[in-house]
Amino acid sequence: MKLGKVLQYETYIILGLLMVAGTIGKLIFNLPIDSDWFWFIAGTGLVLEGFIDLIKQRQFSKKYKVVSKKEFESMWNDLKAADKKK
Repeated sequence: MKLGKVLQYETYIILGLLMVAGTIGKLIFNLPIDSDWFWFIAGTGLVLEGFIDLIKQRQFSKKYKVVSKKEFESMWNDLKAADKKK
């Protein structure tokens, strides 16, 4: 499982480096690179980032429960009442 996480981040970094190298190659060395390739790499990076965020959000949601203030106060009052009964 950890290997998959590392590969996701490495792929994201590699895509960024590929864009930087392509831009430098186009500007300094005048390489004939079509701008559509940059959009493709950027889009792939955004999709990958979205998947990473989705996985992280699901992991967070499984581990923690986000409650409203009203729910929290209700649970807190229930805990206090249970302590008083002891």
